[in-house]
Amino acid sequence: MSTVLGMSLPEKWGASRLKHLTHLLNRGSAPTYVDDGRVRAISQAANQNGGFDWSRTRFHDFDGDVTKLKGYLKPEDVLINSTGTGTLGRVGFFRGAPDGLPCMADSHVTVARTKSDELHARFTYYWLGSRPFQDYMYAALAVGATNQIELNRESLGDAPVPTPPLEEQRRIADFLDAETARMDKITSRRNKQLEAIAELELALIVDMLTGGLKEGKGKPTGWPWLPAIPAEWSVGPVYAYFSTELGKMLNAERASGPDQRPYLRNANVHWYTIETDDLASMDFSPDEVSRYSVRQGDLLVCEGGAGVAEAAVWDGRLQECYFQKSLHRVRRAGPVPVEWLMYWLRLAKACGVFEAEGNIATIPHLTGEQLRQYRIPIPSDGDSLVKRIGEEIAGLTSVRTKLMQAQNLLAERRQALITAAVTGQIDVSAASGREIDE
Repeated sequence: MSTVLGMSLPEKWGASRLKHLTHLLNRGSAPTYVDDGRVRAISQAANQNGGFDWSRTRFHDFDGDVTKLKGYLKPEDVLINSTGTGTLGRVGFFRGAPDGLPCMADSHVTVARTKSDELHARFTYYWLGSRPFQDYMYAALAVGATNQIELNRESLGDAPVPTPPLEEQRRIADFLDAETARMDKITSRRNKQLEAIAELELALIVDMLTGGLKEGKGKPTGWPWLPAIPAEWSVGPVYAYFSTELGKMLNAERASGPDQRPYLRNANVHWYTIETDDLASMDFSPDEVSRYSVRQGDLLVCEGGAGVAEAAVWDGRLQECYFQKSLHRVRRAGPVPVEWLMYWLRLAKACGVFEAEGNIATIPHLTGEQLRQYRIPIPSDGDSLVKRIGEEIAGLTSVRTKLMQAQNLLAERRQALITAAVTGQIDVSAASGREIDE
């Protein structure tokens, strides 16, 4: 009985190495990018889990015989992202460009072209994307450190592949094509529901931040993304209504100091929620307790990174907790509740305010000075407004959470089904037609 990656395969199944089952197993070449051309270059960014994102492809400057290009793609080629944490290992199946243009893989993408009389291309696609192979790839095939990891070509060639009889490979691929298409349809519908929830959430925030004004009414603000507010409201800087503090810098000495206390960092803070399952600790001396501690009702705002400006209110769930330099702590110092600023940040980020003003060539940041200087609408009845919208958004958040849980469950089921099929744990001829909960 054959085995692959420690798993027993059914009788009549064999196993071989990828290099013995492919005519081509090589990376593409570095394109010379132009605004328009006759060859599309497929990069790692274009090769997504859900299929190719053609809007992310660019054009290669080439006028010769495209079939001679290194990385030239033929229908049924399998593409494997080959560098970088988070992108390495994504697998795509090439059928051709939607506009009919010839395509090539760039130098960060490996092309696997199977021997069609030994290995079915779609079966290969599913095997390379299965959980056992993905885990094996990161454990045994990736070389390098942190974000510089890449697939070693020789090791990839030696990677094991289960080889059912060719007709069975076709049945498995056809079965998975049909089943994953059904699941992907459900996923797409749920994604549209999530998009609708996000739009409704922003519409509620706009309505609150403008006092429910009708278009063309009220006092102009000069902001294209929030053009008017009620005439009786004012506009003022954050520093006039809130006190702000940036957290404590972490270093090796503080990570092992004598007064270890739990602290929050930007990874713990997301819109409206704060996670405390994985709190780290560092040294906070007694004279730093007041400056760097959080108390119920404080707003925590992410200072930088992909989550820049994301914010949530601390609910006091821990008797003692502190915050790191990657977060701003905002406290109420006047008539405006911190939730008002949180919702303003939510809308401002959705409208690209922080991208436009931050240095997104590296990592976007919201410095303490920037946060304090931002001018925001000042309502006459902020507490009642945030209470009402808070209840509405809590309802939307509950629905969003349930949808995301359903999405994650379906993704796990999709992956489990692929793994079971490509390793012979299920007989696909008897497994079709099963219902999927929507």
